[in-house]
Amino acid sequence: MTLTAVVNLDGITAVIFDTDGVITDTARVHAAAWKRVFDAFLRERAARTGEPFRPFDTREDYLRHVDGRSRADGVTGFLGSRNIVPDPDTAADLAAGKDAAFLAVIREHGVAAFPSTVAFVREVRRRGVRTAAVSASRNCAEVLRAAGVAELFDVRVDGVAAARLGLAGKPDPALFLQAARELGAAPGEAAVVEDSLAGVLAGRRGRFGLVIGIDRHGRPEDLRAAGADLVVADPAELRLDGRRREPLAPDL
Repeated sequence: MTLTAVVNLDGITAVIFDTDGVITDTARVHAAAWKRVFDAFLRERAARTGEPFRPFDTREDYLRHVDGRSRADGVTGFLGSRNIVPDPDTAADLAAGKDAAFLAVIREHGVAAFPSTVAFVREVRRRGVRTAAVSASRNCAEVLRAAGVAELFDVRVDGVAAARLGLAGKPDPALFLQAARELGAAPGEAAVVEDSLAGVLAGRRGRFGLVIGIDRHGRPEDLRAAGADLVVADPAELRLDGRRREPLAPDL
């Protein structure tokens, strides 16, 4: 693969990675879980109201209204796009159903980390830069452990932390800003690596020094429009420059 972008780390003290779709190949599992619960809801609603059934699209609907957001925001975002306002109990049931479907899949089939991202994270750490994993999901810790990459990150800020600290979900930058604080880095000295539109927007709104978009869906122009400084199809296309080299710790 041809290298297409150079990331200079001389002004960067921390790199913050989104989890699903950047670190781990779980975005498609999230999309499939959402489709299962939304389609059941929409099918029942169509039968009850006489409206045509229009299924959840795991590309358009997922990327536009759900990807990178908390479960609650995903429910309201997608249903809002269909002009549906669910009652609180229905919204909670949909969110819980999605969570159960997602966990069932990863517990049965496991989780894979993207090898190119793992190599990129290791190289970042070799050069003396601290790392964080961020996710809107409450299942982030389990996903990272299942993928065997939890020890590659100094800090984890996820849906559990968001609930405890009252952090707003993406595209609000609160999750990324919390990760930067825990890493001891000012936003302008930190890079964000994201694949979702909501996550790229959050990185830009947080005034991070560098926002890298990972385009796994063939939509580089959307990530650029959202505020990504660099867009590549895969971290393997990134070449690091700057800062010191040092041996990896034995457990990494």
